[in-house]
Amino acid sequence: MLFAATLCVPAPAYATTCEDLYVPVTVALLPQTMHGRLCAPAGATTVAVLIPGGTYNASYWDIGYIPETRSFRLAMNQAGIATLALDRLGTGQSSKPLSTLLSASVQATAAHQVVQAVRPRFAKVVIGGHSIGSAMAMIEAGRYRDVDGVLVTGMTHRMNLVSVIPTLAGMHPAALDPALPGRDAGYLTTDAGTRYTAFHTPGPYNDGAIAYDESTKDVFAATEAVDSLTLTTVVTPASQQITAPVLLVVGNDPNFCGLLGSDCSSPEALRASEAPFFGTPNLQTYILTGYGHAIDYAPNAPLYFGVVGNWLKTLP
Repeated sequence: MLFAATLCVPAPAYATTCEDLYVPVTVALLPQTMHGRLCAPAGATTVAVLIPGGTYNASYWDIGYIPETRSFRLAMNQAGIATLALDRLGTGQSSKPLSTLLSASVQATAAHQVVQAVRPRFAKVVIGGHSIGSAMAMIEAGRYRDVDGVLVTGMTHRMNLVSVIPTLAGMHPAALDPALPGRDAGYLTTDAGTRYTAFHTPGPYNDGAIAYDESTKDVFAATEAVDSLTLTTVVTPASQQITAPVLLVVGNDPNFCGLLGSDCSSPEALRASEAPFFGTPNLQTYILTGYGHAIDYAPNAPLYFGVVGNWLKTLP
């Protein structure tokens, strides 16, 4: 069952209806609710179900700072594609269970229940993610094989631990952060003033973008990182079971590219580096140059949005 509050928002190319969905899901035999913001242009037949990364929530997909440049949601809606931006369990308006109940696999199972709930409304359902949200998207797609495409952003199957470990070490319990009430000590978030270094470098520093990122920051459970970043135990076996087309997009991401990460020197090199980890032969890759991990914040993000929109429209 879906519970929705509807708000109509005009878009330049399509009349777009946005709804707040509250989808009942089950986690460890316990009832929970996963919130998502569904924005559907008139006549849309494809929906992208979007999972944000660690310390982000649904707002990552609809950035309010200069949205005509940075809002993935707006770009897709203007192209006639519906979006359902999720709050992972523990974040945003979704239920906030004990952090120890959460993992990437659990979040993937919850996302699967959302996919099943919205599928009757659309001819095609694509699942996508950013960072650990991409791990969850790949687990969902490989385990359940119920989507028509998989969008992976801000993540590859090889990590640069030299960069990732300091980023994780720079987190603190969300229980100590007055801006994020109601979380137990197993939920983590970023220290004040660290988001540019952690998620945006080597992109240009933009005061407004970083301020928006700080104002909308959220949490992730430490247990989510265990199976989303231990790639060989959960993510890789799942991605090797994916049969749907995959589009993988990264920036010049120090967390996943470079000496210890994947070869991001060109789209062709990235595809060669990543292809062995996917079951599908239909793998496309794209590199958004000039920015780091959180590519939706890039000044040139519309280039990547355009690639995604074209890919979605050509899915079989």
